Amino acid sequence: MAVSSKKFQAPKGMRDFYPQDMAVRRYIENIWRTVSINHGFDEVDGPTFEHLDLYTHKSGPGIVSEIFQVFSGKDEAERAAVQRTAQAPFALRPEFTPTLARMVAAQADSLPKPIKWFAIPTMFRAERPQRGRLREHVQWNVDFIGVPSEGMFRAQADVAMLALMVAAFERFGLSARDVRVKLGDREAVRRRLKLEGRDQAALDDDLTLLDERPKLRPDEYRSRTRQLGWKDALVRLYDPETRLVVRLDDMSSLPDRERQDSEDQRKQAGSLLYEIDQAEIAEWCEFDSLIVRGLAYYTGLVFEAHEATGAHRAIAGGGRYDNLIESFGGPSLPACGFGMGDVVLGNILHDKGLLPEDVYMAPLRPHAFVVAADDQAAAQLPKIVADLRKQGFHVRHSYKTTRNVGKLLGEAGKSRACFAIILGKELAENKAVVKNLESGEQGDPIPLMALVEFLRAQSRRV
Repeated sequence: MAVSSKKFQAPKGMRDFYPQDMAVRRYIENIWRTVSINHGFDEVDGPTFEHLDLYTHKSGPGIVSEIFQVFSGKDEAERAAVQRTAQAPFALRPEFTPTLARMVAAQADSLPKPIKWFAIPTMFRAERPQRGRLREHVQWNVDFIGVPSEGMFRAQADVAMLALMVAAFERFGLSARDVRVKLGDREAVRRRLKLEGRDQAALDDDLTLLDERPKLRPDEYRSRTRQLGWKDALVRLYDPETRLVVRLDDMSSLPDRERQDSEDQRKQAGSLLYEIDQAEIAEWCEFDSLIVRGLAYYTGLVFEAHEATGAHRAIAGGGRYDNLIESFGGPSLPACGFGMGDVVLGNILHDKGLLPEDVYMAPLRPHAFVVAADDQAAAQLPKIVADLRKQGFHVRHSYKTTRNVGKLLGEAGKSRACFAIILGKELAENKAVVKNLESGEQGDPIPLMALVEFLRAQSRRV
């Protein structure tokens, strides 16, 4: 009976990770994880899907159209509810912050403060795929919770986020010439909008428009401002062509119009600038009057990281959210954090030539590839390989029947192994020949018992 055949592809906006793709992903994740731990953050994770109302509580009902909903086909009550309401009880996570807030709120009293957590979860968004934005991606989330929101403590927590982000960029080989960390102040923008006569009830819509402005055509922007009733002076104030952008290593150029804040606000800004200078990241940072972030839960400093030429979407974004934990039933805990996805970052690293194979494949290179030159050696090969693996070495061998050493060494080279261990006539004396596959050097036979120490010594030199 003939078996029917059908070809399948990954869903649109989703990705298959072949070995080299997975190596790039792990390389990115390992740098995220390493810099997080080095900066004193602990790793957490949560469910891949949550109750739908967890997300609508934080972002409002509009988010339902942006997420993949989930329900069990085995639960008749769930099926009936979906048919009745066109809404499932669960959703694949589109972001990690609601899960984080739920977790903190549940055990806030017992958690040591401050809470410094990071996560590297997979996220899902039901939207139209485009370059830099897919329906599925891996995201680095970092949050600093429980540090007082006044004065120097607030600034220290905020700058801890910025410094961690910059440390990751540096580990990826990026510099301040490649990436700009753009800072804004959501509350300062709200104050400015009020000074321009905007009503309190309209501010959220105003801020949403400002966040979307860089993505809108000029005619779309003008149309939206008319719908909101903006005056021409306000339109010009937040026009991307005339917006205020000031490098933080040259604050002397900041116009007077941006210094007209209260004494407390000036002190807060001064503390932030001082901490940025102490962290030695001022050259990365600039103030941009159009950075407001679209999410309503932000309560102060907001920031985004952009590739310097503007050819890509934002690499990362975040800010301060002092009221979110409380809104999830926890105590009042000041917090700040950011997220960085792997898609835009990967595109930038690729475009700048910072993802050569010798970078992301290096940790995966086999220590050795064992070659059998004859049938007698082939019979002993499995035990030798097993013994080396038990000692913690990454060892591979051929599954081909050929005993042609040249062909087998060619296979060893393709595996990117550091050394080839050639088992041949020297086995009669319990020895093997070791060949350096990079230099081509091949020394005298060494005892099998010395292979472990030899490989360890070579590993220490790498």
